[in-house]
Amino acid sequence: MHVLNIHERELSGKPAEVGALIDSLASSKDRFWPRALWPAMRFDRPLGVGAVGGHGLISYTVEEYHPGQMIKFRFTAPRGFNGYHWLEVLPKTERYTLLRHTIHMQTFGSALLFWPIAIRYLHDALLEDAFAFAQAALGTPPVVHPWSWWVKLLRWVISGGRAQRQQMPNHFYK
Repeated sequence: MHVLNIHERELSGKPAEVGALIDSLASSKDRFWPRALWPAMRFDRPLGVGAVGGHGLISYTVEEYHPGQMIKFRFTAPRGFNGYHWLEVLPKTERYTLLRHTIHMQTFGSALLFWPIAIRYLHDALLEDAFAFAQAALGTPPVVHPWSWWVKLLRWVISGGRAQRQQMPNHFYK
Protein backbone atom coordinates (compact mmCIF):
# COMPACT_ATOMS: atom_id res chain seq x y z
CA MET A 1 0.00 0.00 0.00
CA HIS A 2 1.27 3.46 -0.89
CA VAL A 3 1.35 5.86 2.10
CA LEU A 4 1.70 9.62 1.87
CA ASN A 5 1.05 11.23 5.26
CA ILE A 6 1.69 14.96 5.70
CA HIS A 7 1.38 17.11 8.81
CA GLU A 8 2.25 20.77 8.90
CA ARG A 9 1.91 23.70 11.23
CA GLU A 10 2.52 27.38 10.64
CA LEU A 11 4.69 28.60 13.52
CA SER A 12 5.30 32.10 14.75
CA GLY A 13 9.04 32.31 14.31
CA LYS A 14 11.81 32.84 11.83
CA PRO A 15 13.16 29.83 9.92
CA ALA A 16 16.34 29.80 12.04
CA GLU A 17 14.27 29.60 15.25
CA VAL A 18 12.11 26.78 13.89
CA GLY A 19 15.15 25.03 12.42
CA ALA A 20 16.79 25.06 15.85
CA LEU A 21 13.88 22.96 17.13
CA ILE A 22 14.55 20.13 14.68
CA ASP A 23 18.30 20.45 15.29
CA SER A 24 17.61 19.71 18.98
CA LEU A 25 15.95 16.34 18.22
CA ALA A 26 17.00 13.47 20.48
CA SER A 27 19.36 15.69 22.48
CA SER A 28 19.19 16.47 26.19
CA LYS A 29 17.81 19.88 25.14
CA ASP A 30 15.18 18.53 22.71
CA ARG A 31 12.48 21.20 22.34
CA PHE A 32 10.38 19.46 19.68
CA TRP A 33 9.77 15.81 20.55
CA PRO A 34 7.01 15.27 23.17
CA ARG A 35 9.02 12.64 25.05
CA ALA A 36 6.97 13.09 28.24
CA LEU A 37 3.98 11.61 26.36
CA TRP A 38 5.53 9.34 23.73
CA PRO A 39 8.54 7.03 23.46
CA ALA A 40 11.70 9.12 23.32
CA MET A 41 13.57 9.56 20.06
CA ARG A 42 17.11 8.19 20.49
CA PHE A 43 20.14 7.79 18.25
CA ASP A 44 23.45 5.96 18.54
CA ARG A 45 25.33 9.26 18.08
CA PRO A 46 24.60 12.98 17.70
CA LEU A 47 22.13 13.92 14.99
CA GLY A 48 23.78 13.59 11.59
CA VAL A 49 23.87 11.46 8.45
CA GLY A 50 24.32 7.80 9.37
CA ALA A 51 22.92 8.11 12.92
CA VAL A 52 20.80 5.05 13.74
CA GLY A 53 17.86 5.16 16.12
CA GLY A 54 14.15 5.72 16.34
CA HIS A 55 11.34 5.78 18.86
CA GLY A 56 9.36 2.89 20.30
CA LEU A 57 8.98 0.15 17.69
CA ILE A 58 9.87 2.50 14.83
CA SER A 59 13.52 2.51 13.74
CA TYR A 60 15.27 4.61 11.15
CA THR A 61 18.60 5.97 9.94
CA VAL A 62 19.36 9.61 9.21
CA GLU A 63 19.67 9.64 5.43
CA GLU A 64 20.04 13.38 4.85
CA TYR A 65 20.52 16.34 7.17
CA HIS A 66 20.73 20.06 6.45
CA PRO A 67 20.95 21.75 9.87
CA GLY A 68 18.17 24.22 10.48
CA GLN A 69 16.39 23.22 7.28
CA MET A 70 15.63 19.52 6.87
CA ILE A 71 16.24 16.06 8.23
CA LYS A 72 15.30 12.89 6.36
CA PHE A 73 15.08 9.40 7.86
CA ARG A 74 14.95 5.99 6.12
CA PHE A 75 12.76 3.42 7.89
CA THR A 76 14.53 0.26 9.06
CA ALA A 77 11.68 -1.14 11.23
CA PRO A 78 9.07 -2.35 11.61
CA ARG A 79 9.23 -4.90 8.86
CA GLY A 80 6.98 -3.80 6.03
CA PHE A 81 7.78 -0.07 6.20
CA ASN A 82 9.73 0.72 3.06
CA GLY A 83 10.39 4.42 2.64
CA TYR A 84 11.19 7.68 4.36
CA HIS A 85 9.93 10.36 6.68
CA TRP A 86 11.30 13.86 6.99
CA LEU A 87 10.91 17.22 8.67
CA GLU A 88 11.41 20.43 6.73
CA VAL A 89 11.42 24.12 7.61
CA LEU A 90 9.72 26.25 4.96
CA PRO A 91 9.81 30.08 5.23
CA LYS A 92 6.38 31.69 4.76
CA THR A 93 6.72 35.35 5.73
CA GLU A 94 9.10 37.43 7.84
CA ARG A 95 7.37 36.26 11.02
CA TYR A 96 5.98 32.83 10.14
CA THR A 97 7.53 29.52 9.16
CA LEU A 98 5.87 26.31 8.05
CA LEU A 99 7.11 23.12 9.71
CA ARG A 100 6.17 20.04 7.69
CA HIS A 101 6.52 16.33 8.43
CA THR A 102 6.05 13.87 5.58
CA ILE A 103 5.95 10.08 5.44
CA HIS A 104 6.33 8.58 1.99
CA MET A 105 6.49 4.80 2.02
CA GLN A 106 5.16 1.52 0.73
CA THR A 107 3.86 -1.00 3.22
CA PHE A 108 3.83 -4.75 2.76
CA GLY A 109 3.22 -7.87 4.82
CA SER A 110 1.76 -7.30 8.29
CA ALA A 111 2.34 -3.53 7.91
CA LEU A 112 -0.56 -3.54 5.44
CA LEU A 113 -2.79 -3.93 8.53
CA PHE A 114 -0.53 -2.51 11.24
CA TRP A 115 -0.24 0.95 9.61
CA PRO A 116 -3.93 1.71 8.88
CA ILE A 117 -5.33 0.17 12.09
CA ALA A 118 -2.89 1.44 14.71
CA ILE A 119 0.36 3.13 13.73
CA ARG A 120 -1.24 5.80 11.56
CA TYR A 121 -3.47 7.04 14.39
CA LEU A 122 -0.67 6.99 16.96
CA HIS A 123 1.67 8.72 14.51
CA ASP A 124 -0.87 11.44 13.73
CA ALA A 125 -1.45 12.15 17.43
CA LEU A 126 2.29 12.18 18.19
CA LEU A 127 3.00 14.66 15.35
CA GLU A 128 0.23 17.01 16.44
CA ASP A 129 1.61 16.89 20.00
CA ALA A 130 5.10 17.63 18.64
CA PHE A 131 3.78 20.65 16.76
CA ALA A 132 2.09 21.90 19.94
CA PHE A 133 5.41 21.48 21.77
CA ALA A 134 7.13 23.44 18.98
CA GLN A 135 4.63 26.28 19.38
CA ALA A 136 5.16 26.32 23.13
CA ALA A 137 8.95 26.24 22.71
CA LEU A 138 8.67 29.35 20.52
CA GLY A 139 6.67 31.11 23.25
CA THR A 140 3.26 31.01 21.59
CA PRO A 141 0.11 29.35 22.96
CA PRO A 142 0.09 25.77 21.70
CA VAL A 143 -2.80 24.46 19.63
CA VAL A 144 -3.45 21.04 21.14
CA HIS A 145 -5.49 18.51 19.17
CA PRO A 146 -7.19 16.20 21.71
CA TRP A 147 -6.48 12.51 21.27
CA SER A 148 -9.30 10.48 19.76
CA TRP A 149 -10.90 7.69 21.74
CA TRP A 150 -9.06 5.24 19.42
CA VAL A 151 -5.64 6.76 20.23
CA LYS A 152 -6.48 6.64 23.95
CA LEU A 153 -7.53 2.98 23.64
CA LEU A 154 -4.42 2.01 21.66
CA ARG A 155 -2.16 3.76 24.19
CA TRP A 156 -4.00 2.04 27.07
CA VAL A 157 -3.64 -1.40 25.45
CA ILE A 158 0.03 -0.91 24.54
CA SER A 159 0.90 0.36 28.03
CA GLY A 160 -0.97 -2.38 29.85
CA GLY A 161 -3.37 0.16 31.31
CA ARG A 162 -0.69 2.61 32.46
CA ALA A 163 -0.92 5.14 29.62
CA GLN A 164 -0.45 8.73 30.61
CA ARG A 165 -3.09 11.36 29.77
CA GLN A 166 -2.47 14.01 27.16
CA GLN A 167 -0.95 17.15 28.66
CA MET A 168 -0.51 20.73 27.54
CA PRO A 169 3.16 21.57 26.97
CA ASN A 170 3.11 24.49 29.51
CA HIS A 171 6.65 23.74 30.65
CA PHE A 172 7.88 25.77 27.66
CA TYR A 173 5.19 28.40 27.33
CA LYS A 174 5.94 31.75 28.95
